[in-house]
Amino acid sequence: MTSRPGVTSEESAELKRLRRGNAELRRANAILKTASAFFAAELDRPQRSSPGSSPSIRAAARAMMVCAGVSSRSARSCPGWECRSPHRPTTSTSLESRVAGSFATRKCLCTSSACTPPTTASTWPERSGWRSTREGIAVARCTVERLMNDLSLSGAIRGKARRTTTIADAAAARPADLVSRQFAPPAPDRLWVADLTYVSNWSGFAYVAFVIDAYARRILGWRVAATMATTMVLGSIEQSIWTRTREGVLALTAVVHHSDRCSQYTSIRFTERLAEAGIQPPVGAVGSSYDNALAETIIGLYKTELIHRGKPWKTVGEVTTATARWVDWFNNQRIYQHCRDIPPAALESAHYAQRRAAAIG
Repeated sequence: MTSRPGVTSEESAELKRLRRGNAELRRANAILKTASAFFAAELDRPQRSSPGSSPSIRAAARAMMVCAGVSSRSARSCPGWECRSPHRPTTSTSLESRVAGSFATRKCLCTSSACTPPTTASTWPERSGWRSTREGIAVARCTVERLMNDLSLSGAIRGKARRTTTIADAAAARPADLVSRQFAPPAPDRLWVADLTYVSNWSGFAYVAFVIDAYARRILGWRVAATMATTMVLGSIEQSIWTRTREGVLALTAVVHHSDRCSQYTSIRFTERLAEAGIQPPVGAVGSSYDNALAETIIGLYKTELIHRGKPWKTVGEVTTATARWVDWFNNQRIYQHCRDIPPAALESAHYAQRRAAAIG
């Protein structure tokens, strides 16, 4: 048997084992240096973060695990090993009373003398409650948050309010839905859809109501107002009736006026005006955007093509002028895919021209 130059298999395995040991020792030394530097800098500084959240604390924890003879890979396999405490100290009754007392000292911000301060809420968030409670004692912020949860105490929450224009009137009578999401009538003046929206401006809000003929998606009537009142939707339906009357359509008994359950559309004055013109007033379901999808689609185009591109809006009058220009452009110039790539007014004209030709022939 001939011998080859180099080390034997046993020597190669031993060399690999020694290299792994040296690499582990170098990592342990680096961790210990980082941990000692951190604790030296943080010795006189109050704790500001939760246990285990700082990279230096995690490094110190790994160092302790290495010194205890546990590998870092085995330690990481246990969830929460870096910051888990074997025992959580029991909170004393005096600390609970101190937390409750810090909230009881808050005054109600109302100016009314009949107002009583709330017992389950305060204007203080958890951070302020912790700041007040920890005066003179050492207590963690998470402990104060837990005690506030146990005592049903919570701070005032600030956030962006969601504004909706569909405010239903529970006492108003609601007609049945005669449309059933079918927005493709065979001719004009069979289905009108209506909805309203709002536009923010420097003076507040401008509310805009639309009435659209579902056949060609033509906007028949619209109205801009500073308040979301019944007169606004009445103005939009009056303009729609005037538009058709000017074009020679005198009978509107075949028209179905579809809207959501907004209180303006279910008001007595509005329903009486529809009945006077012979228009049927069905409404959609509550909380279902699909029941009035066509009107919301037109409003989405209005917001995208005009409102979002022209903001900031200063006054209601500025919104009114811009809306008038956009409606005229939308009806007479805008190419609409549903209308076979012609404007909505052109599609209606083509329909009437075809019907006249069929009557002559």
